[in-house]
Amino acid sequence: MVTLYHWDLPQYQQDRGGWPVRETAERFADYAALIAAKLGDRVETWATINEPLCVAWLGYRDGLQAPGIRDIEQAVRTSYHVLLGHGRAVQAVRSNAQRRAQVGIVANRSPCRPVSDHPDDIAAAWRADGDTNRWWLDPIYGRGFPEDMVAVYGVDLPVHAGDLDVIATPTDYLGINYYFPTYAAAAPRDGVLELTHQPPPGPRTAMGWPVDAGGLEDVLIRVTEDYQPPAIYVTENGSAYDDAVADDGSVDDPHRTRFLLDHLEACARAVQRGVPLRGYYAWSLLDNFEWAYGSNKRFGLIHVDYPTQRRTMKTTGRRYAELVAAHRASGKSTSELARTSRGGRLG
Repeated sequence: MVTLYHWDLPQYQQDRGGWPVRETAERFADYAALIAAKLGDRVETWATINEPLCVAWLGYRDGLQAPGIRDIEQAVRTSYHVLLGHGRAVQAVRSNAQRRAQVGIVANRSPCRPVSDHPDDIAAAWRADGDTNRWWLDPIYGRGFPEDMVAVYGVDLPVHAGDLDVIATPTDYLGINYYFPTYAAAAPRDGVLELTHQPPPGPRTAMGWPVDAGGLEDVLIRVTEDYQPPAIYVTENGSAYDDAVADDGSVDDPHRTRFLLDHLEACARAVQRGVPLRGYYAWSLLDNFEWAYGSNKRFGLIHVDYPTQRRTMKTTGRRYAELVAAHRASGKSTSELARTSRGGRLG
């Protein structure tokens, strides 16, 4: 599975306006065509864009990721052109790959819950849902951009004739990245969304994100019911914790192990409820460079000592390898096996 774009816009294209300008969507389609022509004899599964929300909202609205801009008009135009680039890239890959290509997009998904039953908080959670979920998948699945969110953002979309059909080019699967649920409360002075995030007390990762495996099941069920994708992959799911290296060099990470098993169980429940889940990817294989967080947050199944580059398999990595091996031996799904793996090593 090849991802064509994971936030790595060439500086040349940024200097020409970046994602707020239409040309970037066109150049991305050219790039997709080139890569598909080169690798399309071997690659079967393609993802166009990873996390368009982060490209637009974190990069151009909130200023938390590159290019660090805070401008709602640029952010909304970016969101539009990223999805336009996705649709054109789907078409370009299919036209240029030498073998039949499975093509999809990878989106952040989060259940958005009100912190109370007050009507203002419920309305805030719906705006959060529009911002996080509906704005991205509604147009991809032919519903157009949500009118309530167009009104919230107050920015005219740069629509050209035929664009919405391109954005809604049918895909072969949907990739879902899930880490945590969103909790919303009304806050009239907090930006265009007029809400604030208030996670309840409970376990958190080192990122400060609430831990809730049930949220993944909720996401998978809702996506299936709302959009009927032909297939779904959980393309990212994982947790950062402050790992400690023992005197013998081992790295025991029980919180991450529990996170992994709980979320695989959530996948199993979703499959039993009819979700067309075809695969699960743990984020991530190695501790790595986490963008604006640098190397301080460790998501890896394998610990990396950055000065020496020494790799050490964490307990979670060993458990995950056992699950995969048992899956291959038994023919059962990895998520089903996770439900029976808490008592020790799998046989």
